Amino acid sequence: MKALTICQPYAEMILLGEKRVENRTWPTNHRGRMYIHAGKNREFWDDEVDGKRYPHAAWGAVVAIVNLVDCVRLDDPKAHARYPWLREHQHSYGPWCWILEGVNAIGPWPWRGAQGLFDIDEDELGKVANREIGLSVQP
Repeated sequence: MKALTICQPYAEMILLGEKRVENRTWPTNHRGRMYIHAGKNREFWDDEVDGKRYPHAAWGAVVAIVNLVDCVRLDDPKAHARYPWLREHQHSYGPWCWILEGVNAIGPWPWRGAQGLFDIDEDELGKVANREIGLSVQP
């Protein structure tokens, strides 16, 4: 399955349903389920955004599965007709807005991130998950 690394605290904000859009400088044709990987890079880390604290450490882990339903330009009037909330959403600043729905928290399961959309082998992630929760992993 595809995955996307997102800097903290924004990955956590997606988990909490506070951030419904991921902003990128590039569009994607991918639609459907994808993993959210919370990056461990602390370069952009700020544990307070808009007066709310997000005290978790940067994770370097897979933390959610979301449904990527659309990718629109922030300045496209058709996008605002489809997603009336987009213009007022405090985390919409584009230029490309990846519209996220159906967030399901998982893990956190340690995983190395990457730039852009990348693939995670679900069987390998399952082994990591089993190890993290203490289940034996069959060879």
